[in-house]
Amino acid sequence: MKISALLTSAGINIGLCVLFLSLYSVLRKQPANVRVYFGRRIAEENERLRGAFILERFVPSTGWIVKALQCTEEEILAAAGLDAVVFNRILVFSIRIFSLAALLCVFGILPLNYFGKDIKHVRIPSESLDIFTIGNVEVRSRWLWVHCVALYIVSGVACILLYIEYKHIARLRLLHLTSATPNPRHFTVLVRGVPKTAKESCSDVVDDFFTKYHSSSYLFHQVVYKVGKVQKIMTGAKKAYTKFKHFTDETVDQGCRTITYRCCLCGTSSNSFKLLNTECEQNRGKTGNESSLKLDDEKCTAAFVFFKTRYAALVASQILQTSNPMKWVADLAPEPEDVYWSNLWLPYKQLWIRRIATLIGSIVFMFLFLIPVTFIQGLSQLEQLQQRLPFLRGILKKKYMTQLVTGYLPSVVLQIFLYTVAPIMMLFSTLEGPTSHSERKRSACCKVLYFTVWNIFFVNVLSGTVLSQLNVLSSPKDIPIQLARAVPGQATFFITYVLTSGWASLSSELMQLFGLIWNFIRKYVLRMREDTEFVPSFPYHTEVPKVLLFGLLGFTCSVLAPLILPFLLVYFFLGYVVYRNQLLNVYRTRYDTGGLYWPIAHNTVIFSLVLTQVICLGVFGLKESPVAAGFTIPLIILTLLFNQYCRNRLLPLFRTFPAQDLIDMDREDERSGRIDEIHHRLHSAYCQFPDTEDVPMEKIKIIGGDEEQGSSSGESTGKETREDPKKDLSHPTLKGLPGPE
Repeated sequence: MKISALLTSAGINIGLCVLFLSLYSVLRKQPANVRVYFGRRIAEENERLRGAFILERFVPSTGWIVKALQCTEEEILAAAGLDAVVFNRILVFSIRIFSLAALLCVFGILPLNYFGKDIKHVRIPSESLDIFTIGNVEVRSRWLWVHCVALYIVSGVACILLYIEYKHIARLRLLHLTSATPNPRHFTVLVRGVPKTAKESCSDVVDDFFTKYHSSSYLFHQVVYKVGKVQKIMTGAKKAYTKFKHFTDETVDQGCRTITYRCCLCGTSSNSFKLLNTECEQNRGKTGNESSLKLDDEKCTAAFVFFKTRYAALVASQILQTSNPMKWVADLAPEPEDVYWSNLWLPYKQLWIRRIATLIGSIVFMFLFLIPVTFIQGLSQLEQLQQRLPFLRGILKKKYMTQLVTGYLPSVVLQIFLYTVAPIMMLFSTLEGPTSHSERKRSACCKVLYFTVWNIFFVNVLSGTVLSQLNVLSSPKDIPIQLARAVPGQATFFITYVLTSGWASLSSELMQLFGLIWNFIRKYVLRMREDTEFVPSFPYHTEVPKVLLFGLLGFTCSVLAPLILPFLLVYFFLGYVVYRNQLLNVYRTRYDTGGLYWPIAHNTVIFSLVLTQVICLGVFGLKESPVAAGFTIPLIILTLLFNQYCRNRLLPLFRTFPAQDLIDMDREDERSGRIDEIHHRLHSAYCQFPDTEDVPMEKIKIIGGDEEQGSSSGESTGKETREDPKKDLSHPTLKGLPGPE
């Protein structure tokens, strides 16, 4: 690929970024889109908004960038949780290390690569990108020691920054544990593999076991049942009845008409429901014991066991309860909002089979993805493309078509295929049987990360045909040499991938295209009321692997092909602003892992550093530089020793909770007299059937008269007024501009 093709790809992506950023700065000010771009804030306020016209709504602005940069880490922690802080620190770490790498490698190594061979250079736009890689350096060049020194500096600074961030996040995790309000999960253990007996019910079995072996600390328990479709239907029916019953208790004018809505596409009309007070009064008393479903004890599969102290729950979750490891398996329970109820009834002895099956399915899917990746690599190799598709020779002779096909099209096609990866990996993670939503998303994050590293990096680097991939895998000892030969040549594809999957995807994330389209269809086509409860959560399982993959590309190419570093820096700076804005305004945090994404990031960075050092070792061997190769081996050993130190010093803080802190918290609760209140709250903390709770609704007083009967269809014949009216919420971006109704 030539510089001109790279500039074409960069120009297209820069144009798209500027267009999307400008549209976002205008669309976010429109009252109709306030729930798309400020979903979290509106859901928390939960108040009705009004519309207004202000000219400033239609003028692009950069105020959102200033607000995102001014936000402190404490505000992010309060608004989006510890996982959001961890994600933000990953971006901060990337900005710091690649800023140093860009200064060191672009101004120190790039000129050495460019003038590495005594050849006649042409104009820069006509130069091949391979000229700027280490492949252009002469064999036995006396300047290769500069590359080795740069590798030492980048690796050393990366380890120092990594350790600083690790300690900082570990401290935040401990503060999050000790300073937070009493969390029910700290007193609760999820027990699976409960043995069945014919003499006693499941509840009695659980109670007898923990009363006998944990008598001093056991409080009570709550059995989890396997629930079928009938119970789900009854739950939904009772919710609907609860809402209807609550609504009919209000003052309602019987003369009000039904509201007619007309679809904007097909013109079909639909009427709102009519009040049936007579039937409601007759059925009001029939929802007691008659509607409850008697659950069979045979379908009891797990139980939440509550303890008097946090320390007792921690001890019970860490020890082996019986001599049979497949029975009475105890783990700390997830948070109440985080429980994945659908998987709690899965037999524990079945989980290991599910994990093996999903692992095999993930591996098969990774290898099937070789087909589109091989096709995409054919697009980036113009000569191979002309040989395989001779009818394209006439089209590819045009200069702008050549630049478009080689510089922009491969990364776009790859990005389209990658959109299918995250949903499939989420499905695999669900089939594994996780007990919490956060565990499912974290498992999907790991799968997507492994998938992208394999298919985006290794498969593209060792590209060719599927048979050549198998030949490489058949000789693992030659992998370092193969990587050393291939990575500098594939740096051009990685640069275009950063432009397309990095820059363009960030602007698309900011625009919220899918949310914007769905908001338009729901409002103006389906005529549906706005649902403040439907606010998406942040997709950590897609964004964390993406950021870590770009970090991997930055490390591996920093010394070998440093031209990628400026493009990566732009991505990380733009991502720092965009993701902070999205976490503060768009996404709503329903559950949190407590910073467990950081060990994933740490391991990925260590893998990237070791992989970079191994590739550089192979390159120095190919360039016949024994000094540089000899000094690279100790660097690999030092990096692995640093990783082992972090695993011993900091990683245990992310695997469990310190007993010292838990005991101090228990004693403080006993001294303050809060322990009884905490125990009382535990009774309603975990609710498998939420339909037993009353569903809150806004109190509405509808006043309608006969004089309004002649109003046109599509308009309400009544007026809605709320008791205890609150102050209207102004638009989040403009003072004096309210949002929409």
